[in-house]
Amino acid sequence: MIAIAASSTAAPASHGKPKAAAPPAAAKAEGSYPFDYDRLLAEAKALAGKPYAPRRNTLSADLDKLSPEQYRAIRFDRDAAIWRRDALPFRLELLRAGFNQQGAPVTVSTVEGGMAQDLIATPDMFAMGSLAQQAGGKVSLPLSGFRVVAHINSPKVWDEFLVFQGASYFRAVAKNLLYGLSARGLAINTAEPSGEEFPAFTHFWIERPARHAKSIVIDALLESQSTTGAYRFTVTPGVETVMDIELTLFPRADMRVVGIAPLTSMFLFDETNRGRLDDYRPEVHDSDGLQITSDGGEHIFRQLANPSKLQVSTFTTRPPQGFGLVQRSRDQSDFQDFENQYEKRPSAWVEPKGDWGAGAVELVEIPSGRESNDNIVAFWRPAQGLTAGHPAQYAYRLTWLAEPAIPKGMGEVVATRSGASLDGKRRVFILDIVGAGEKTDGLRVDLGASAGKISNVSLMSNGALHGLRASFEVDPNDADLIELRLRIMRGDRPVSETWLYRWTSS
Repeated sequence: MIAIAASSTAAPASHGKPKAAAPPAAAKAEGSYPFDYDRLLAEAKALAGKPYAPRRNTLSADLDKLSPEQYRAIRFDRDAAIWRRDALPFRLELLRAGFNQQGAPVTVSTVEGGMAQDLIATPDMFAMGSLAQQAGGKVSLPLSGFRVVAHINSPKVWDEFLVFQGASYFRAVAKNLLYGLSARGLAINTAEPSGEEFPAFTHFWIERPARHAKSIVIDALLESQSTTGAYRFTVTPGVETVMDIELTLFPRADMRVVGIAPLTSMFLFDETNRGRLDDYRPEVHDSDGLQITSDGGEHIFRQLANPSKLQVSTFTTRPPQGFGLVQRSRDQSDFQDFENQYEKRPSAWVEPKGDWGAGAVELVEIPSGRESNDNIVAFWRPAQGLTAGHPAQYAYRLTWLAEPAIPKGMGEVVATRSGASLDGKRRVFILDIVGAGEKTDGLRVDLGASAGKISNVSLMSNGALHGLRASFEVDPNDADLIELRLRIMRGDRPVSETWLYRWTSS
């Protein structure tokens, strides 16, 4: 069934003291039906054997008369949240589709005791505005998704910490963080000349939590031209918000470029390339690096870029211990942006479960001139793709947190700066590294470049950070692209992560 709700905001919403009046109750479709994850698997498999039939959102004749401004005035009444009348640790809020949104309509259902019921809207669940109330007081609209609220920051405040909205996108936050990067259920043909395909979650089933539950369980059906899928999310909010995800895909067609556990973020500029954009802020990004712990235990940090031409990079040949898009800039002074507060954006860390087979972590960097564009994508790409008629299963843990930890005593790059040498012929790079101490005795810089000439390599103590500072210069010569790689060594043992950077002449 369909329902009305407010659109998701850029940051988690806080819910204060409830109103004195009794809140409206959520309506449910007539009749319930048995549901569990095995039934979802069967439904996804059956759908995959049928031709893809995309659905489209449509407005009723009454609501179609509204102007976009009147339609946007329709707001979900937070006092009408699902389970608000019950002493439960989670509540649901429904999100209406946009005025001109053409995506597939979304059904949201609750599950209790193995029985599911589809939710529908009642007019008193929404603040619709006077004109909207006149035109649509007895109708409902297509859903675009839902959000979940809980006591994540304060025992007295209901804060939004999770939202599913738009195609297969979802976002979450941990304690004291704000929304930033997004995750997706699946990526298909990202950065391919043929164009990207965007699968969509079309039906969610949300289990009613127990009175003292720490987690909430969400099942979802994914549909697209090339595949269907059954997903289960077990979400535990807190200082780190943890999502245990299992999924089975039922390909309708062969898929050569598939992204498992995809993450999507925004990177406009940092201290290495801000000269390209005229902006008062030192940095603008939701994430500043791709972090990987390889299957062999190597810790890698690849600085993100906003290139002039689309870039695709691949890392590792075996599933890593973990990978993710991270935000390491954590001081307000890094951004000087009181409104967007980029220093409070979360990192997202993926840990594969089971054997994912051969493949690579793939990073896609898309040119962008606006901070409203998500231009960074990272995912695991199976080497052989997926084959029609052959189900594929994956499981992983996705953690939303300030920053993934690296082992004690292992240095990490906390700042990278770059600029022209005094004569303008070379590029100067300066890296600040913390976590490996600040004494340089017995340490050396292991530095490599795919092209150009390296000179003036230096390592010194950085007393201000109780760390190290590595610096070097690169003469590109005639190179248009140079892959840089640096780590700090003590003998044959690395004492820092491996820093990677792609320099381009543009």
